[in-house]
Amino acid sequence: MKDRSPLRALLAAPPPTVAVEIASRRVTGVAVSRGSQGFGITAHATESLLEGAVVPSLTGTNIADRAVVAGALGRMFDRMGARARRVALVVPDVVAKVSLLKFEQVPGRAADLDQLVRWQVRKAAPFRLEDAQVAYSPGATAADGGREFVVTVARRDTLQEYEQVCAAAGAHAGLVDLASFNLINAIIASAHGFRKESSPLGDWLLVHVTPEYSTLAIVRGDDLIFFRNRPTAGEGDLADLVHQTAMYYEDRLGGAGFSRVILAGAAAGGTLPPAEVERIRRELEERLGGRVEAIDPRGAASLTDRISATPDLLDALAAPVGLVLREAVA
Repeated sequence: MKDRSPLRALLAAPPPTVAVEIASRRVTGVAVSRGSQGFGITAHATESLLEGAVVPSLTGTNIADRAVVAGALGRMFDRMGARARRVALVVPDVVAKVSLLKFEQVPGRAADLDQLVRWQVRKAAPFRLEDAQVAYSPGATAADGGREFVVTVARRDTLQEYEQVCAAAGAHAGLVDLASFNLINAIIASAHGFRKESSPLGDWLLVHVTPEYSTLAIVRGDDLIFFRNRPTAGEGDLADLVHQTAMYYEDRLGGAGFSRVILAGAAAGGTLPPAEVERIRRELEERLGGRVEAIDPRGAASLTDRISATPDLLDALAAPVGLVLREAVA
């Protein structure tokens, strides 16, 4: 089956069926299985974290209190009913620098392409590339025949912080990827239903909000064509950022309008009160002139335990579900 994910993981391994997300305010675990009716979420749990236990950062220490985070992961696994030995791991967007690189001609040899990518990202990396994990994936094909690549660069020791705290809870993280990448994966999986026909998505916008950062991603069908991440700042900045992004989309990316605008992250783990989430949604709708919907991964994997699917729960499950399914349908 065609791999519908637009993005590669930072670290690769055979696909696990359990995914864990470590965010600044919570840890979330999801187990997914495939049955005759498709994929289903067979177990899930979320544990809150004390503020300051996880401090997402590109260059600084991320796991500030390993004991607290490992303890929360342990309780999460207990609530799920099992301690998975192997997991896929979702980490905050800000642990990596994401770039979209366009090459007019793509080298035929993998080693030459790898050298070209590393030479390009070395100039903008805020740390030594020798200390980094670099991953890249083919993106959109340009009208002139050029090819874009989605490139992620993260400090190896930063990724190891997240892997090691999982190990302290008894789980090996064999696959590591970014939160927004896997929100995208979940949305694509929901839209396709794992069928082989061409994408019905058109151009769409993901707005991912967390206490530390906001990420905007524009996807054309299955191809990421715009990615911007910046620290969370003052009141009104998100709406301004979305408006600027929409203008760039129209002026530079040949955009004719978004088929969907999806808001994620704001509700997960009680990050923001419902009234604030609703305010953000309304403000985005006013700026974009269309409906803004909350993320819902149930089109990709159904909830099998009949628990009421609140917006908070759906938001928290989306990225881990996206990572499991990214590997399951590759």
